[in-house]
Amino acid sequence: MSDKIYIPCNKNASEYVKNVLKYLSDITFKVVITGQHTQTMAQEELRYIKSVTGKMPALLGFELLSYSPNINYSDTDEECMTEVAANYGTLKRAWEWAELGGLITFTWHWFSPIGGRSKSFFSRFTDFDASRAVIEGTPENRALLSDMDTMAGLLRPFRDREIPILWRPFHEGDGDWFWWGAKGAETVKKLFRIMYERYTNIHGLNNLIWVWNSQMPECYPGDDIVDIISRDMYPPEHSHTSRAEMYRELIKITAEPKIALIGETGTLPSIDAIIEEGIGWASYMAWSGGFVTSEQYTDKETLRSIYNSPCAITLDKLPKLY
Repeated sequence: MSDKIYIPCNKNASEYVKNVLKYLSDITFKVVITGQHTQTMAQEELRYIKSVTGKMPALLGFELLSYSPNINYSDTDEECMTEVAANYGTLKRAWEWAELGGLITFTWHWFSPIGGRSKSFFSRFTDFDASRAVIEGTPENRALLSDMDTMAGLLRPFRDREIPILWRPFHEGDGDWFWWGAKGAETVKKLFRIMYERYTNIHGLNNLIWVWNSQMPECYPGDDIVDIISRDMYPPEHSHTSRAEMYRELIKITAEPKIALIGETGTLPSIDAIIEEGIGWASYMAWSGGFVTSEQYTDKETLRSIYNSPCAITLDKLPKLY
């Protein structure tokens, strides 16, 4: 791939960010990084993968939903509180993963900055207006920036310890199910840019690798603030392919070539098919829970074959990048 592909969009990005981007660029079309999302302290997905395959993923995803500043504990439900409580303290697991040298990506199901009930990251549980949040000086804007600053405080220690983070904010912003996507393409583009500029210019979070997450061209915020492009996919059960068409659709959204990832998936892709067909996924991340811990989507034999493929990068094969 082009040398330009691993030059960070943030001109002040740390050397270890450049190391990760160069590594991802170098391996694309040759091997694929295995990845797994987790959102509990128990991390039952890791135990399951290790027990079935003898391996560990090289990329681990962590959920930040319980770190949202505006969870409405007085107007919620059991389902919401169960998820929030299970997620408490999971940044400790991210620190432990960093000690092992694994790659880290964060997902933030962001409870709406003002109002809302239950899982207010879903637009159906809040009337928070993201189109007003991108207007400087509005109450929505002040609340948005306050939440961003709180999260920046949680990310800063990773910067101070020189730990790179694949940062995937406003995920699935092309849909209307989350409040950040409910007001359309122009709003989600502005939200991403506001966060990028604030985290880069004010907070100096130079350890972040900026991952955009949508295949819709009208939603893309611009090559100047994106390092990596990604999309989420939940294909049919036991459908293990290269996801070639999804890749070809995704890479059309940029002006300059970008590293491409499968941001989330239910059924795992075929790593061997990705390489054999010349598809440029650098990594995938399986979603948490039953998507990997039951055989409904990927059976044990297939899971073993994916993790033990000569083209799979697992934790034991990952070089020291930071």
